[in-house]
Amino acid sequence: MKIRIPTLIGINSIFSKIPILIILLVIVSSCEENQVQGPYFATGIKIGEVTQTSAIVWVRLTENESRVGYKAPLPIVEFEDPVTGKLVRADSLFAVGKGNFKNRRPNQEPLVTFPDGSSIKTIEGACPGAEGDVLVKYKAVDVADWKEVDWRPVDPEKDYIIQVKLDDLTPGQNYEIVVEARSPNSKKTSTSLSGKFRTAPGVDEEADINFVVTTGTEYPDRDREDGFKFYLHALNLEPEFFVHTGDIFYYDMLAKSPELARWHWDRMYSLPILVDFHRQVASYFIKDDHDTWVNDTYPGMETKYMGTFTYEQGTQFFLEEVPMGEKTYRTVRWGKDVQLWFVEGRDYRSPNTLEDGPEKTIWGKEQLDWFMSTVQASDATFRLLVSPTPVVGPDRVKKADNHANDAFAYEGNIIREFMSQQANMYIICGDRHWQYVSKDTETGLIEVSVGPGSDIHAYGWDQDNVLPEHLYLNVGGGFMEAEVSRKSGTPTITFKHYNTDGELLNTLERTAS
Repeated sequence: MKIRIPTLIGINSIFSKIPILIILLVIVSSCEENQVQGPYFATGIKIGEVTQTSAIVWVRLTENESRVGYKAPLPIVEFEDPVTGKLVRADSLFAVGKGNFKNRRPNQEPLVTFPDGSSIKTIEGACPGAEGDVLVKYKAVDVADWKEVDWRPVDPEKDYIIQVKLDDLTPGQNYEIVVEARSPNSKKTSTSLSGKFRTAPGVDEEADINFVVTTGTEYPDRDREDGFKFYLHALNLEPEFFVHTGDIFYYDMLAKSPELARWHWDRMYSLPILVDFHRQVASYFIKDDHDTWVNDTYPGMETKYMGTFTYEQGTQFFLEEVPMGEKTYRTVRWGKDVQLWFVEGRDYRSPNTLEDGPEKTIWGKEQLDWFMSTVQASDATFRLLVSPTPVVGPDRVKKADNHANDAFAYEGNIIREFMSQQANMYIICGDRHWQYVSKDTETGLIEVSVGPGSDIHAYGWDQDNVLPEHLYLNVGGGFMEAEVSRKSGTPTITFKHYNTDGELLNTLERTAS
């Protein structure tokens, strides 16, 4: 910074210049103090786990105001071909189906390099974290005075994240929030970001509700450079909340260390479209295999393919990287007519390779008992299971990872039979790369598969393979919206499938029995 000093006329003594030097130092010091340099919110904020009276605001501080650009390099992952001894890039294995290996995910230690002098801080999409403090202000939209959760430091051990719990909220109310950041030991705000959300209506309130759901948002398969198109169209529907059923991204190919695993979160949630969406819509997140560790993963699974990044780290990172309570399975009530159950499909499961029978499980006994008891205790008109994987299907014959597969048929039959005996109960599922509505041929239970977030990520089923259980089938991307309202006094739920451009493709409406 250049500062012009007036010419000093008639001053011959060096001592007489001291006051001028002091003034100069004060001016420079003041200018530097006013030029605050971070921290910033390059990965935005997330608002989650909203109930009638509480919400969690997720905040992460970053060194820079925005992500590293798209022209920056990506890390290169290679494996040694056991036959030729040559290094083969992991992305080429997936591109050709199996490359020189029998398995696209070889049980070998990966070699990771950062090309062109890059590092974990300078690869494409990187958002290095920064230390600092966070202040959260919030108020109902019709109230003048703000409440505050005073300055709190982010945790460098948790990717520079803090999750701030807001309590004593009013049911069925629209809230505004403002999140501010400052550097350590500073009293000046470096940046701020506004947001909004709505609390759940009271359990006796007959409220109209709509929410949107997606799955399978693999980063390379996004349909816009700045994110996914469907988020823009989903936002236009002004949903009460959003649910991501898992496979938020795919660790498999590049997350070969804890640092690279964190980078997956940073590059996804620094996409401008996602930053804008999540500051305006409250969310509930569920994890599946690819955003836990690796394809079809389960506790105790062994492979060298993921390098130094472990299953245990994957489960812990998920709890830190999204607004989440202590457990990944939970239930939430939205008014008189809606209750949802979000279940955990990875952490309690038996190995997929185990022979099916009474001891083989995906949910685990504790979660299954919790699910049945809380469902039976609920008086909500519509009860919705939101599952990361299918329960009804149909699914591909060779799959062995979900309740719609023969590999988990024993527990799947228990869940389907139980749910079919409950009035007005439906399944919303993720995982599958195509949209469908199906009706179980044995129990009549209806399952709605939301489909992937982009068309390029839609595959795995033949569009012409319409089976008797299919009420709707579309091998395409997009999202699903659920609406609950009272028509002539009768509670009604409507499931709507949209494509990535926000065009309505299918509607299924059911009235309460």
